[in-house]
Amino acid sequence: MIANAQNNLPEIEMIFVQGGTFQMGSDENDESAMHIEKPKHKVSVSDFHIGKYEVSQRLWEEVMGTNPSKIKDDNLPVSNVSWNDVQEFIKRLNKISNKEYRLPTEAEWEYAARGGNQSQGFIFIGSNHPDSVAWHFDNSDKLPHAVGTKQPNELDIYDMGGNVQEWVNDWYDAYPKGAQNNPKGAKSSDIGKVLRGGHYSILSTHGRPAWRCVSNPNFRSSYIGFRLAM
Repeated sequence: MIANAQNNLPEIEMIFVQGGTFQMGSDENDESAMHIEKPKHKVSVSDFHIGKYEVSQRLWEEVMGTNPSKIKDDNLPVSNVSWNDVQEFIKRLNKISNKEYRLPTEAEWEYAARGGNQSQGFIFIGSNHPDSVAWHFDNSDKLPHAVGTKQPNELDIYDMGGNVQEWVNDWYDAYPKGAQNNPKGAKSSDIGKVLRGGHYSILSTHGRPAWRCVSNPNFRSSYIGFRLAM
């Protein structure tokens, strides 16, 4: 675990994820999966660290001096932030902390969501029962909740299947059929940047590890936040 409490910043807990190889995406014959989740393909990732929690409003406000979230509370995940907003936050955070935080790649995110080399092959992120691990449409009262209040996944990471949706670093790219090593997405895309995970006002089925969607990097929503990697 890496912690950072210097310069009056709240603690930033990071989970070490040992690299490995996994099957990314969804099977071609899975009728419940969207086409952009297919095909399932072999991906290898190197060691990395990822945030134990989604970035909180307290951390964002400490770094940026403002809080863009519509429902405000220090312990809630920050939301209503665009991908470009997040890049400015990371730039300032790295200057303050003298570290090298970044957004996870899409492959890193899905590998961590699946439990890395501790994966138990759950249907949802961290469980076969979404209510235990995610805030979603049926259990959230259509509101965000404090980070880390549901059960974590196999790697002790919280809220990947719900609460707020999360920006990752990649421009959208269609999946290849062949194997990939540390993929980073397209060099650019007219479609947008990738978002991962479910959120508090969407069906629990979006809390599957393979689920993905895309949006303009300037788009903001009360449903969208992020977690850090390094």
